[in-house]
Amino acid sequence: MVPDLSIFEETMVYRNVGRVEQHSPLLDSMIERDTPVEELADGFLWTEGPVWIAERNCLLFSDVPANRMYRWSDREGATLYLAPSGYEGADTSLFREPGSNGLIRGPGAAIFVADHGNRAIASLDLETRTKTFLATGYDGKKFNSPNDLVRASNGSIYFTDPPYGLEGLNASPIKELPFNGVFRLDPDGTVTLLERALSYPNGILLSPDERTLYVANSDPARAIIMAYTLDGSGGLAGRRIFKDFTPFVSDQKPGLPDGMAIDAQGNLFATGPGGISVLTPDGTLLGMISTGTAIANCAFGDEDGRTLYIAAQHRIARLRTRTVGLEFSK
Repeated sequence: MVPDLSIFEETMVYRNVGRVEQHSPLLDSMIERDTPVEELADGFLWTEGPVWIAERNCLLFSDVPANRMYRWSDREGATLYLAPSGYEGADTSLFREPGSNGLIRGPGAAIFVADHGNRAIASLDLETRTKTFLATGYDGKKFNSPNDLVRASNGSIYFTDPPYGLEGLNASPIKELPFNGVFRLDPDGTVTLLERALSYPNGILLSPDERTLYVANSDPARAIIMAYTLDGSGGLAGRRIFKDFTPFVSDQKPGLPDGMAIDAQGNLFATGPGGISVLTPDGTLLGMISTGTAIANCAFGDEDGRTLYIAAQHRIARLRTRTVGLEFSK
């Protein structure tokens, strides 16, 4: 007799590994009080890039130093999906983190990958697990190690390119670009440099109206989220500091500005010192989601778009919310 796994799924109990701190009563409309942060899987080196695949009812995520991509579902737990997920050569000594990093949905049965190890932006076919490189460099030089990415409604991909994938970071002998940039990749393959002044550009997001590009800078000396005003062609028309986390950087509050998620109202769920800060579009702090570890990234998922999946260092976790992820509201 075949067991009824749906019963097992409904009764699955996950360990609570975090808590929600309320800084404003406005948080009640977004997260119910005492909502647990459920640990879904553990034992990884550094998790990143969670992306929900609705038609397969599963989450994909990267373990960047391990050069692996995993699949998680309530039914099967975490299983290996792609190895290597990034660099395929035998000698990885020149790489600090050779695997895939940020993952986002693409058209049809595909995702887009910030490929640390291959120093590229790539498309991954979920049916064949075949990877196609879309961009590998700028101005005749190879990218450092693309980290995170976001796709606009016109098909353009905005992405960050810090040196985190390279052994030695900025001192790496294979680093070709003299800066760590923020780029736009257009559907015709054109790569445009938007920003070169950030020391360690990392997480990246678009506002619901796509007029603002948010970029996190993972530098303990300048731990900020920038907000760039975009013009009609997708270029930069202005810049400002959206949130400065530098005063909060400490050993007691692990983490730096890194990956981010955004809901349909434009509220940011931004990783940083101490966990995930829930911020209104004007930068007001409503609350904090913490796990006791550095959190690298987060993304909305599930059928209703009301679950926040969290890449928290060596684990993957989730938190139910009352708000809906932007991509699920379209």
